[in-house]
Amino acid sequence: MAGASPEWRRFDARERLFRVGSVIVAAVVVVLSWEWLDISLRYVTSAPTQAGDLLGRMYPPDLAYLPNVVGPLAETIQIAVVGTIAAVLMAAPVAYISAENTTPNRVTYALGKVIVTVSRSVHTIVWALLFVVMFGPGAVAGTVATAVRSIGFIGKLLGEEIEEIDFGQLEGVRASGASPFQLLVYGIVPQIKPALVGISVYRWDINVRAATILGFVGAGGIGVQLFEAIDSFAWRTVSGILIAILGVVLVSEAVSAYARKKVR
Repeated sequence: MAGASPEWRRFDARERLFRVGSVIVAAVVVVLSWEWLDISLRYVTSAPTQAGDLLGRMYPPDLAYLPNVVGPLAETIQIAVVGTIAAVLMAAPVAYISAENTTPNRVTYALGKVIVTVSRSVHTIVWALLFVVMFGPGAVAGTVATAVRSIGFIGKLLGEEIEEIDFGQLEGVRASGASPFQLLVYGIVPQIKPALVGISVYRWDINVRAATILGFVGAGGIGVQLFEAIDSFAWRTVSGILIAILGVVLVSEAVSAYARKKVR
């Protein structure tokens, strides 16, 4: 109609077509995946009964067994602590070469990205399986697996923080005649220190949770006792161990939240 005011639209016709097409493609992928996996809902009706039966077997928890898990729980925490510290030490140079503004050249940049990608692409359990073969069952395999898996996580986030530093501060340090090492220590580290502490604590929190199941593949920690209890159908013992694990996770969460709050 002549003289009509133009109608405002958030997206033009091309963008609307793309968005609708994306939704249709996503729906088709979901349907095809559902059919390919042959997922059936016939077990949904019996799931509440089965869950109730399992909870009945787990109650009351065998709290008398808890003294037996003190040592394995301590080992689990030690795996997380040592693995995280080792990961931070190894991830720092990886972050430096994977940041575009500090990497020496394109080769080192590509190398840093490869290390980050490989580390993050493989789950902790898979790393643990590999290192159990290399080092044998025990906490060493779990610690190394935790460290290797954490390198990519810390390296990626820390590298992104390095890319956002203020180069004006670096120029000031460089103008004072600082060496490359002094430039790193006095120009870069102070700017990323809060992020480094926060990322490290956050990763330690994740590693505490991950370390609780490493024992399933023989990599030490409380997972060994948990696997043995499940394998022998000692469900009351299982519930006792789960309560102990929950307590450790809650404590680690509180410590992590407190530490992150202090470095903000």
